[in-house]
Amino acid sequence: MAPFLVLFTGQAFSLFGSRLVQFALVWHLTELTKSPSVLATASIAALLPQVFIGPFAGALVDRWNRRVVMMVADSLIALSILFLAFMFSVGRVEVWHIYAVMMFRAAGGAFQWPAMQASTSMMVPKKHLSRVAGINQSFSGLVAISAPPLGALLLEIMPIEYVLSIDVLTAIFAVGPLLFITVPQPEHTGDKASGVLGDMKEGFQWIFKQKGLLVIMLMSLCINMVTTPTFTMLPLLITEFFKGGAIELAWVQSANGLGMILGGITLGVWGGFKSKINTAFSGLFMASLGLLVFSRTPADKLWIGIAAMFVFGFMNSIANSSFFSVLQALIPHDMQGRVFTLIMSTSVAVSPLGLALAGPIVELTGLRFWFVISGVVFMIGSFVGFTVPQVKTLEADWEKQMAETEDAE
Repeated sequence: MAPFLVLFTGQAFSLFGSRLVQFALVWHLTELTKSPSVLATASIAALLPQVFIGPFAGALVDRWNRRVVMMVADSLIALSILFLAFMFSVGRVEVWHIYAVMMFRAAGGAFQWPAMQASTSMMVPKKHLSRVAGINQSFSGLVAISAPPLGALLLEIMPIEYVLSIDVLTAIFAVGPLLFITVPQPEHTGDKASGVLGDMKEGFQWIFKQKGLLVIMLMSLCINMVTTPTFTMLPLLITEFFKGGAIELAWVQSANGLGMILGGITLGVWGGFKSKINTAFSGLFMASLGLLVFSRTPADKLWIGIAAMFVFGFMNSIANSSFFSVLQALIPHDMQGRVFTLIMSTSVAVSPLGLALAGPIVELTGLRFWFVISGVVFMIGSFVGFTVPQVKTLEADWEKQMAETEDAE
């Protein structure tokens, strides 16, 4: 576990720097243009590489040395920010420069993320995967809470090019340890002559053979389709229904982030129920209750909504961590790059569709009703997990692999 902890710490620094810089860039665009279309374009620029490059990147990650992939991806992302910092320093930056760097960073992340996920399952014993996933969720929540206000503070006291340079420093913390540690590399069992497209096809074929995984993917598609508009419209709900401002929005978002942190810590210490699938879908059910309570919170009782959002973040963290631990244990090591990116790319691809559907529905029914829809979709997803036999097969496969590993040891 020691090499993994070194790797995780370095990547954690990199994630923090990336989130801080992301906030700084979005805030700069907001102050400069005050244009919703500009912010939407920036979001699309960060989204498209995940959809279109992700599947190819995952297949390549399974062929290439994952340690080298992480080093190159982190280094190139840092260089792109260094370029943007230079453009700011000489006063030559344009909005399209920011779009381009956001897209380039997202493309690098399309390689870095699956390489890290696939390496985790090679370096961490299967029985500890859920704990590691919980710790990872906790750190993501901590970053979600701390990076934006720190970014705002730094923008007040120093030029933006100095703030951007922080990402370069954190990238050094990520790349440096990789020069000295060994990351296990699985043997590629597929047909190397088939090429990247052949690897992608093999990944799709493996997914389609796992009926339970297909059910989870479809459920994830539906959840992502409603979740993206939900949190996109959260500021409007706070201002229009609760009659609040930035402070009230910050309380709600912080409650969600704090829930993520404590939920991840709880799973990291507890480890979940014996059945990881039951842990995941129990968390999903409780998260749905948090959303539903938030959707029906009276306008003069925002504190109830804040508590409900904490419950949502807490239970959603447990659900996501448990899902990832099952997938990391189930997916063959030499296929994890392509399978993870195929799952993530298809999940992300439905976000624009959700935004397109949410607009007219909100116009007809009001903002709060969309939050009700989100809670119901989460609840239906949890019932699917408890009742569909194919999902239970996934758990049996995971337990079988655990037993085989223990016998081998």
